[in-house]
Amino acid sequence: MANAKSKPVNLALQGGGAHGAFAWGVLDMILEDGRLDIRAMSATSAGSMNAVVMAYGLSIGGVAGARAKLEEFWRAIADTGKMYSPVKSLPWEKWLEGFGLHSDFNPAFLAFDAMTHMFSPYQLNPLNFNPLRDVLERVVDFKRLSECKITSRLFLSATNVRTGKIKVFENADVSADVVLATACLPYIFQAVEVQGEHYWDGGFMGNPAIYPLIYHGASRDVIIVHVNPIERPKLPTTAPEIFDRINEISFNSSLMREMRAIAFVTRLVGEGRVDADRYKHMLVHSIRDDAEMVSLGVATKLNPDWEFLQHLKTVGRSCADDWLKHHFDKVGKSSSIDVAATFL
Repeated sequence: MANAKSKPVNLALQGGGAHGAFAWGVLDMILEDGRLDIRAMSATSAGSMNAVVMAYGLSIGGVAGARAKLEEFWRAIADTGKMYSPVKSLPWEKWLEGFGLHSDFNPAFLAFDAMTHMFSPYQLNPLNFNPLRDVLERVVDFKRLSECKITSRLFLSATNVRTGKIKVFENADVSADVVLATACLPYIFQAVEVQGEHYWDGGFMGNPAIYPLIYHGASRDVIIVHVNPIERPKLPTTAPEIFDRINEISFNSSLMREMRAIAFVTRLVGEGRVDADRYKHMLVHSIRDDAEMVSLGVATKLNPDWEFLQHLKTVGRSCADDWLKHHFDKVGKSSSIDVAATFL
C-alpha cells in the first residue's frame, strides 16, 4: 500500500459477528483513499477475519486485491448464512417494528438463544461443523499468507480456555483454525484446538489487544475500529437489552484497561517523569459510530442478510471518509481523540 505520501499506521480491529461488516466498510474506504500504509493489524473474532482476508488480498493483488477479497468474503458469508444462520432478515421483523419491538424479539433468535443456554455446542453440534471454515479456506490460501514476507504484520488474539490467558498468533502461525479460535463463542462453537491447547473468542481478553502494536508495531499511530459501542444513552430494561449491554461491556473491558494504561504512560512521558526513549508515546485514533451500533440489537450480530451487511459497509465507509477528512493530518503528529476523556 505504501507510496511516497502515505503515512504508516497500525489498525486495531474489534470483533462483533456480522457487525464486522462495519469494519469492512472502514477498511474499504482506507484502501480506496490510499494515504495510509497499514503496517500491522491487531484483531479478534470478526476483526481477525477482516484482517486475514485483507492481508491476503494485499499480498496477491495490492489494494485492488484486498478490496476484492473483502467483498468476496462478506458475500460468501451472506450466501452461507442463507443456509445455516439461526437469525435471518424475515418479513415479520417489519411487523415487530410496527409494534415498537426490537429485533432481539425475533422468535428465531429467542429460540436459538434459549437452546444455547440449555445445551452446549458439544451436544447440539457433536460433529463440530462450522460453516465459517469453508468460507475462510475458500477465500484465503493460508499457507501462502503464512509464508508471505510483504504483507501487513498480523496479531490475532484468542483466549486460552485452560489458563484464561490471552494468546496472540502472528503471521507464521495463521491458519483457518487460528482464525476460528479467535472467533469461537463458547455457547455456539466447541473450543478450537491449536497446537494442543483449546481456545475461545479473543474478545474475552483482548478486543483487540493493543500491546502487540506497542511492542512490535512499525508505527506509533494506532487506529481503533470500534464495533461494540462504548456508551449507551438509554438504560437497558428488557432482558435482550440487558444481555446486549452486558456483552458490550464485557467485550470492551480489556480494551478499556489497555487504553487507561496508555493514557497513564502518555501523561508520564508528557510530564518528563519517565524516559521518553524507553517508553513509546502512542498516538491513538478512533473510527466508530456508536449511534448506529446502539440502534442494532445483539440478534443482528448473527444476521448475514446481504442488504444488512451492505448497509453496515456503507456506514463504515462514511465514518472512515469523515475521519480521513478531519483527522488525516494528525497522523504521525498527535492523537485525534482525548484518550483520557474517552476511556477513563
